[in-house]
Amino acid sequence: MRGFAIAAPLAVVLSAAPVFAQAAGQAKPAQTPPAAAKPAQQTPPAGTPPAQTTPPAAPAPVLQPPAPFPAGAKVGLVNLQLIAQNSVEGKAASGRVQALIQKKQAEGADRAKQLQANQQKLQSSGGVMSDTARTALEREIEKQQKDGERFQQDAQAEVNELQQELQGDFQKKLFPLLTELAKEKGLHALLSAQDAGVIWADPGIDLTSEAIKKLDAATASKPSKP
Repeated sequence: MRGFAIAAPLAVVLSAAPVFAQAAGQAKPAQTPPAAAKPAQQTPPAGTPPAQTTPPAAPAPVLQPPAPFPAGAKVGLVNLQLIAQNSVEGKAASGRVQALIQKKQAEGADRAKQLQANQQKLQSSGGVMSDTARTALEREIEKQQKDGERFQQDAQAEVNELQQELQGDFQKKLFPLLTELAKEKGLHALLSAQDAGVIWADPGIDLTSEAIKKLDAATASKPSKP
């Protein structure tokens, strides 16, 4: 089975919109972070390409009520993404990623305010400043812009690293339980619904709900951390 996303891949750590409003596994196109933004322009300069529109997101997968498992069936299906979205373990992992994103968003917003304040100061008072003072302010603005770009890159890397770590931990906990479930059902194969290329299947061979229950039970049986 291939890897899957614990939570929505982070395309823009510093975006003002909630990152987790999208379904898991759907990414937004990258945008310029607030901390690295240039002074706003009312009219784009000649030759500026038109803004790209975001294509509509694909509908989020929905967990279906379990159906009776057909007698004698030797193949089963599970939707790994739905397990991540609906299990206690998966929700907890997504919450950790979201908390880190919100922290980085707050830091980015503070950087953006400082940059904007200096840009406004230069625009309103640059003409009456001494050459030394104006040059110092321009250098500070340039530094803030470069630091903002670096901050976005570092924040993106930090969130990606956490997502990969949590995803690996999640799979280590889930896959042995899926093996147990397959043996309990007497299956010859348990397939990932996203990868199997299934055109039609009896709803009863979808074992996603049972897998979630098994994972939640294993999670509940673990001793709570102090």
